[in-house]
Amino acid sequence: MDTTELLKRIRRIEIKTRALSQHIFSGQYHSIFKGRGIAFTEVREYQYGDEIRFIDWNVTARFNHPYVKVFEEERELTLILLIDISKSESFGTKVYFKRDLIAEISAVLAFSALQNNDKVGAILFTDKVEKFIVPKKGRSHILHIIRELLYLTPSSDGTNIANALQYLYNSIKKRAIVFLITDFFDTNFEEALKIVGRKHDTIAIQIVDKAEMKYPEIGLILVKDAETGKTFWVDSSDKALSNKYQIWWHSRQVALQDSFRRCNVDHIQIFTDEQYITPLINFFRRRSKRV
Repeated sequence: MDTTELLKRIRRIEIKTRALSQHIFSGQYHSIFKGRGIAFTEVREYQYGDEIRFIDWNVTARFNHPYVKVFEEERELTLILLIDISKSESFGTKVYFKRDLIAEISAVLAFSALQNNDKVGAILFTDKVEKFIVPKKGRSHILHIIRELLYLTPSSDGTNIANALQYLYNSIKKRAIVFLITDFFDTNFEEALKIVGRKHDTIAIQIVDKAEMKYPEIGLILVKDAETGKTFWVDSSDKALSNKYQIWWHSRQVALQDSFRRCNVDHIQIFTDEQYITPLINFFRRRSKRV
């Protein structure tokens, strides 16, 4: 893909996702994600009804008249996009490839943060951290993240979510909003997720292609594991094998849900053949009821 086409594609994503963030998500984002606390802004003269504990005694003594400290919520936040770019994210059988869908979802979240004047950073990972984009503000910075998401060629194929979570924990010192976006084809990450969930407001977005949920009944098919490169033949017409696979898939989903609950992490499931707007809106609505 040449530079002109690359820029056109990034521009199309910007136009689509920025409009969504402005008209749908920015207000909800602002209301459900809280700032780091209360910050001092100024002093003013004491008024009847002000709390005595807010009197600034130094200023009061200087002017021989009571003054109180004024505070307001510190709104500035940091949004971190923790994004899986392993080989399994190149899969897709319907409307989107996973990686393209992830890019659009990330852009919507990033532009929503931009509307709130927040910093946005990204950690792109496979079985190692491929790129860390330091949190910054501004449209050009968000476009840089989108460009990397679309066109960064990872040096590895596999997935290690625990390693990415550990990197995040060590790199981002202050409390942040973290969206972990992956298909969760990995294991042994619960403890790392629990640790990150204690420190940061963490939301897991699971990307699913429905072809992964059951074998298509088309007879003998050659299957390739995108991350290991291994190939094997499967008789998709074998009912016992198909049932066994669907039981595995269901148990995997139940285990993931239980893991998210234990880690106090919100979960959003988004399919590659459906609009991602509805699941995101439903998430914002659920969160707003808890605020």
